[in-house]
Amino acid sequence: MDFLLHHGLTVFGQWTSIAELAGQLCALAVVFLAERRTLWTWPVQVGATVLLFAVYVSAHLGGLATRQVAILAISLYGWWAWARRRDPVYGIVVRRARPVESLVTAGIFAAGTVATALLLQALNASWAPWPDAAILVGTLVAFGAQGLGLVEFWLVWLVVDAIGVPLQIASGLWFSATVYLVFTVLVIRGWWSWNRTARRVGGAVGAASN
Repeated sequence: MDFLLHHGLTVFGQWTSIAELAGQLCALAVVFLAERRTLWTWPVQVGATVLLFAVYVSAHLGGLATRQVAILAISLYGWWAWARRRDPVYGIVVRRARPVESLVTAGIFAAGTVATALLLQALNASWAPWPDAAILVGTLVAFGAQGLGLVEFWLVWLVVDAIGVPLQIASGLWFSATVYLVFTVLVIRGWWSWNRTARRVGGAVGAASN
């Protein structure tokens, strides 16, 4: 890992370690794989998490490193959950969230953002605690909903991206902002793909029950 952290290349005029570059590329690959509902989504996500954890620890960014630990735990759950929900025709079973699930998801997102932002303010741990908190909580909520196979997890990612792009630009992190923009395009494609599959699965189930 030391080799990956201390060797790299210059991207957009800024030096980037191999670990950071590989971690971000794996994160992009996760969105691509999730759109196709392949089980490989989760082991690639685990790899991205391990790489980015090392990057943030080496940069003394404890909050972002802690975020990776939480993502790792949810990724292991998602891996286990998807392995149990495989359909021979449609692959990973996906569906739209029930109204109660949508309300719970929105409630967790809102309450978690408020609590995290207040904590960041109290610890003076972020110059932009509210968008910082929304990105953190939104990421965890999105991965949790993805593990459950809910189509709406893509919409949570869109909210995270909408907050993340201007925050990264304001922070001078143009490479990360570019990654967020690419994420946005992939997320829109993924939402369309999962929504179409959910309609097909719902129609097949309805026809079978008649």
